[in-house]
Amino acid sequence: MLTDKPIYLDYAATTPLDPQVLEAMLPYLTHEFGNAASRNHPYGWAAEKALDIAREQVASYIGASPQEIIWTSGGTEANNLALKGIAEIWQDKGNHIITQATEHRSVLDTCKALERKGFKVTYLRVDPQGWVDPEQVRQALTPKTILISVMLANNEIGTMQPIADIGSIAKARGVFFHVDACWGVNYVPFNVQEMGIDLASFTAHKLYGPKGIGALYVRSRSPRVRLAPQMHGGGHERGMRHGTVNVPGVVGMGKAFEIAARVKGEEVARLWKLDRKLIDGITKSLDLVHLNGHPQRRVPGTVNIRFRYVEGESFLMSCRDLAIASGAACTSATLEPSHVLRAVGQATGDDALAHTSIRFTLGRWTTEEDVDRAIELTVTAVRRLRALSPLYERAIGSADPQRGK
Repeated sequence: MLTDKPIYLDYAATTPLDPQVLEAMLPYLTHEFGNAASRNHPYGWAAEKALDIAREQVASYIGASPQEIIWTSGGTEANNLALKGIAEIWQDKGNHIITQATEHRSVLDTCKALERKGFKVTYLRVDPQGWVDPEQVRQALTPKTILISVMLANNEIGTMQPIADIGSIAKARGVFFHVDACWGVNYVPFNVQEMGIDLASFTAHKLYGPKGIGALYVRSRSPRVRLAPQMHGGGHERGMRHGTVNVPGVVGMGKAFEIAARVKGEEVARLWKLDRKLIDGITKSLDLVHLNGHPQRRVPGTVNIRFRYVEGESFLMSCRDLAIASGAACTSATLEPSHVLRAVGQATGDDALAHTSIRFTLGRWTTEEDVDRAIELTVTAVRRLRALSPLYERAIGSADPQRGK
C-alpha cells in the first residue's frame, strides 16, 4: 500500500482504512442514509440496526454488553466524557483524580482543566521504561479519590501498563477506573471484566477503521457508572452523548473490531517478527542507540529508538523516504518535545532523550522489504549526521565517526 509515497511506519498516528471496512461502510454512505433516531420508517430502522450490530462487535471484543458502548467522535471525546463526566456527577463524593505522566494529551489536558475547577489531580511518575508501579496508585489514594485513569499502552514508546493490577486496587477501594485503550487494543489482551475496568476509551482510526468515530465503554452494573453529559440536545446514546450518530463511521468501527478479533493472533506474531528485525538491524549496525520503553511488555511494532548525538528533527529531514515520527501526532502539532519522552527522561536522568528519539510504528501492511529499507535508510542517515557531530567523534574517541559497532 501507499507505494508512491514514503514507506509508512507511523501506524500509531493513524492506520490505513482496511478495504473490508470501507466495503461495510459504503451502503451507509449511499442508499442506507437514514438517521438512527428516526424511529417511524425503514430508513431509520436500518440505521438503528446497523448501530446495534456494531455495538455487539465492539462489546464482544472487550468482554462488555452492547448497551455499555456509547458512540463518540473519537478517543479524545471519549476521554473527555469519561473524566469530566465522572468528575461533575460525583464531585459531592470527592474531588481527587489519579493519572500518570505519560497519558495522552486528551487525558492530561482534561485533568488540567478540572484542576482549574477545583479538582485535585495526582500525576504519577513512570520508571525508566515508562511503567507505572501499581503500588504508587495504592499510595496515592485518598478518601476523596473518585477516579483513576491509566492508559492501556503508550502510543509513543509502546509500554503496556499493569491494568489488571490497578483495576484490582480500584475495586478494593470503590474507586472508578478509566482506561484509555485507543492504542494497542487490537494487539494486546483486553477484557473489561477481567481487568476491573469501569470506563474505557476507543478510537477507530488506530485499528484500521475510519477517522472521526470512537466509543466509550461505560459499565452498567457492579457498579453502575453514571456520567454527566458534555453535550446536550436530543437524548442520544442513553443520554450520555447527545447528537446525531455517525452511522457510516460506527459501521466501520464495528467492522474494524470484528476483523481485529479474527486476525489478532496472526497479526501479533507477524508484527513481533518485524519488530525484532527492525531493532536488530539498527542496533547491530550502529553504536550508542537505545530502545525506549519496555523491551517485552509493550505493543508489538511500536519501536521508539534513541540515537545519541543525532537530533530527531534533523533525522526526519534526512529520511524523507520514511513516514516516521519524533513523537505523538498530537504533540508534534504543537512543536513541543514529547511529554512522554520527557517523563521517561526524568526517570533516567537523561534530559536530551526527548530530542534524540525516533518512533517507528509497524502495522497490517508493513512488509519485510519495508523494514529492510527502513534499516538501510536509518543507518545511512544516522552515520551521515554523526559525521557532522564533533560531540560524537569525541564520545567514541576516534577520528572515524562513521564506524559501526
